[in-house]
Amino acid sequence: MKKHTNDFEHDAIPQLVLRLAIPTMLAQLVSVLYSIVDRMYIGIGVGDLALAGVGVCSPIVTLLSSFASLVGLGGSPIMAMRMGEGNQKEARRILNNAFLMLLGLSLVLTVLFWFSKAQLLMWFGASTSTFDYANTYVSIYTTGTVFALISAGMNSFLIAQGFSGLGMATVVLGAVLNIILDPVFIFLCHMGVAGAAIATVLSQLASCVFVLCSLFSKKMPVRLGIDGFQLRIVKKIVSFGFSLFLIIASDSILLIVLNTVLQRYGGPGEGDTLVTCATIVQSYLLLITMPLGGITLGSQPVVSFNYGLGSAPRMKQAIRCIVLLCVCFCTLMMVVTHTCSPLYVSLFTRDPEIRMRSVRYIKLFTAMIIPLAVQYPLVDETTALGQVKLALFCSAFRKLIFFSCLLLLPAVFTAEAAFFSEPVADVTAACMTTLIFRHCFPRIVASRLQERERTQV
Repeated sequence: MKKHTNDFEHDAIPQLVLRLAIPTMLAQLVSVLYSIVDRMYIGIGVGDLALAGVGVCSPIVTLLSSFASLVGLGGSPIMAMRMGEGNQKEARRILNNAFLMLLGLSLVLTVLFWFSKAQLLMWFGASTSTFDYANTYVSIYTTGTVFALISAGMNSFLIAQGFSGLGMATVVLGAVLNIILDPVFIFLCHMGVAGAAIATVLSQLASCVFVLCSLFSKKMPVRLGIDGFQLRIVKKIVSFGFSLFLIIASDSILLIVLNTVLQRYGGPGEGDTLVTCATIVQSYLLLITMPLGGITLGSQPVVSFNYGLGSAPRMKQAIRCIVLLCVCFCTLMMVVTHTCSPLYVSLFTRDPEIRMRSVRYIKLFTAMIIPLAVQYPLVDETTALGQVKLALFCSAFRKLIFFSCLLLLPAVFTAEAAFFSEPVADVTAACMTTLIFRHCFPRIVASRLQERERTQV
């Protein structure tokens, strides 16, 4: 393992942001293949009803990832701040406690989901036609909860120490293995939906082993251990990561509402068709939001480190670079959407009606991703500055708009109107978040500088 070369204190900010953001963005882009490849093989190899069934499982997968974010994205910025202060001992305590938290959460969540999965799937929009597919997939997937949480949660601590390349390797390893194993289990072994779930669990196991070996390495600046459990650190991690947890967990609620609304207002037959289309649309949206999150979260350590250091100019420059990078990425994805979405949809289904409708819904759903490119970095970098309540408000406001539109638009118009909820929420929330950030950021910086001056006296 080579010594990391990212110097958060002295390296030029634009290059530093790119070195951290690009590998993490690519890693998140590759990680999307976990769900896309599963759904692609299931749609073509098993059928559209099986695809809808796996789509019903999406809220559970999203909810599990929110717990990994609670610990990983809650603890890694704090560790970066302690490293910026030169407090390596406290940074190691944070890392160790995060690992123990993930182990405990994995056990609790596995038991909880296993015994409640049948009822949850019916609440999440499963029908009598899709329930068996959904139940098979989620039953196998939840057995690998510990691998999913540890690989995703602990990977943030690699990135926080400047090892964005290793962070990317963790995700790429799992995704590539998933791509290889999916056709083996689904087609060669004729295991269908069960094969897709097994491939995913084995891929997450490989990622888990890789990230743990990296963090246990003697060449890691802050090494992982299994001692030093302290309740005060656990509380700090939870308080710091709680906003991100709610942000991601609420996504699962919105997916539940979307599927339920489509089933209710679509009616028998049409409801399953709309859920199938929604599964394809959500898979496409991940191609945008996951890399976007990779940019903002991968470059978070730059902001957090310099916040801990008290360097206001570097904080400001970093945030400007991150926003610009996000806008460039989403502009590119807007072009891709209007040129390549028919090809993308054809990977999931042979049904011409579902193809035509899915392409239309994708264009509706992603109509305001450029404003979203401002919303994402401002929320995540506000969290990096320690302002978790403010970040939570900005994110919750967007989710509230989305939720309100989901309930109102299909009731007033048709079930298809639910797909307008995303663009309305994106543009409204981006305007609100920008105004709040411009008002609050100068005060945040001034407060931190005063705090640093007091501690240095």
